[in-house]
Amino acid sequence: MLATDFTLDHDEDFTRPFFFAQTKLPLSWPSLPAILPHRIRRKLRHARAEIRARQSPTTSIASLHTSINPADTLRALRRHRWRADDAQYLLLATVGIFSLCVIQTPGPALKTLTTLLLLTGLLLPLTQQFLLPALPVLAWLTFFYSCQFLPATYRPQIWVRLLPAMENMLYGANLSTLLSAHKSTPLDLLAWLPYGAIHYASPVFVSAITFLFGPPGTLPVWARSFGYMCLTGVVIQLCFPCSPPWYETKYGLAPANYSIHGEAAGLAAIDRLLGNDFYTAKFAASPVVFGAFPSLHSAWATLEMLFMSSLFPRWRPVFVFYLMWLWWSTMYLSHHYAVDLVAGSLISGIAYFLARGTVLPRVQRGKMFRWDYEFIEFGEAPEDLEDHLEAFNGYDGAYYHRSERDLDEYPLPLDTLRGDCDEWTLGSSSCMSGSSRAASVGLRSPVVEDWDGETLGSGSDGEEQRYHKI
Repeated sequence: MLATDFTLDHDEDFTRPFFFAQTKLPLSWPSLPAILPHRIRRKLRHARAEIRARQSPTTSIASLHTSINPADTLRALRRHRWRADDAQYLLLATVGIFSLCVIQTPGPALKTLTTLLLLTGLLLPLTQQFLLPALPVLAWLTFFYSCQFLPATYRPQIWVRLLPAMENMLYGANLSTLLSAHKSTPLDLLAWLPYGAIHYASPVFVSAITFLFGPPGTLPVWARSFGYMCLTGVVIQLCFPCSPPWYETKYGLAPANYSIHGEAAGLAAIDRLLGNDFYTAKFAASPVVFGAFPSLHSAWATLEMLFMSSLFPRWRPVFVFYLMWLWWSTMYLSHHYAVDLVAGSLISGIAYFLARGTVLPRVQRGKMFRWDYEFIEFGEAPEDLEDHLEAFNGYDGAYYHRSERDLDEYPLPLDTLRGDCDEWTLGSSSCMSGSSRAASVGLRSPVVEDWDGETLGSGSDGEEQRYHKI
């Protein structure tokens, strides 16, 4: 609303302070010129409100927040219905506070500034939609960096003989030693591509693909799954430290201690080819030197393969090939044993299938981009139930068109038809507790948003409504 237009729409908040008068980026309807007669402006505002009310669900589902008013976030936070799953934010806050207390550099001033910037970003709806699902990733990065400051006296003993023994027991030989026995420049480059180059850019690439081609809400689920998976892997590495193959090559099976620095191993050949010490310096300063088990390289690639395969099933062989390629490169470069790779993939598989069964939106046939979706479905739908579900119709609710026999055979609890969750916060606490716990399919359309992006229908009296129209 421009400063020269003192007329208010029907949805203006009179309690909002003056300095929050313009709280959104200029991506909405322009204000009506003040030179128009009052009656014409009133009719135009009425017509504009009707157009907004008839907007398609696709536009609302796929749209992003543009508000920069902290009052909108505080109002949504007051309206939020707290559940047991919201304890995840308490867990992330605990991890963040612990990490900041352990970190010695940078100093307190920079730590305080970083914390204030994060809190400010969470207060603004425009940035909150990015930061809230990324909190597990930020917690993992902070915790991983803080591991180098933990005193050695508080750390457990380092397992040197365990992984080689398991390798020989399970596979009959040390696969990493066999694969790295014969070196050559072409093989070095072939192993470097997935391990030292593609690996670090792949999460950004998958995030962009899930945003553009996945159903609305896929990107937040991917971000949370990725963050919690990485955080779990680092906790295991910290509590169960194991030496990697390069340690066995250099020191044998002698006992290890935390004064030993990391090694670039096979990537040192890439430094010699490029004429620098990038990987040598990077691995020497690694916060977790003895973090062979589980392999986060394998965990990343497995989670990426699963999410990309869910979006593009026909390309699954390509994604599996990339996973196998990275497995080979990690053993060729003497950074992981085969058992480390299996453990990393197992953690990713658990994270993915937990998300798919509860909060991951299901890909619908004939829909290519996120803007093509008119409604969102969660969980696995029974095949015979899918045959009786018809199309979504109208903006004012998610309708189930089914016969009486279907209603008796597949009862739909009201909790399954809760309001929609916001694109960026889907997969958070409110969505995890009320998506598709039963075998039924949940169809959702947005109306009013809550702190976690949960959308509730509201009637004329402002009270919550749940759509269950047959």
